[in-house]
Amino acid sequence: RFTFISARAASYLSNDTGACANCHVMQDQCAGWQRSSHRAVAVCNDCHAPHDVVGKYVTKARNGFWHSFYFTTGTFAEPIRITPRNARVTEGACRTCHADIVQAIDTRPKPGEALGCVGCHRNVGHLH
Repeated sequence: RFTFISARAASYLSNDTGACANCHVMQDQCAGWQRSSHRAVAVCNDCHAPHDVVGKYVTKARNGFWHSFYFTTGTFAEPIRITPRNARVTEGACRTCHADIVQAIDTRPKPGEALGCVGCHRNVGHLH
């Protein structure tokens, strides 16, 4: 209960970008987003949660559990790293919002493999 209250866990149900900076480890990412061009068109959930209601809240619940676990136990890596599952969610968001550009330039380095957006745009949305 203490962790739920001190971490302002209920704020994660919203689209408030401040909720993502509740933990000190995310403050650099939030500050980077505030300096990026994405701040004018996207909040954290637009890039880091699926765009359907069920997928969004399943992802938020799953991430909320693991974030609170790692932050409470202090066992998170610094710098923080995106999980493979969350990287797929973010890649999907890039491709959804930038579909016209992606379709025009998408190449397949190997048969059946798409080029990943964050491979070239590593700091997109989080300028450092």
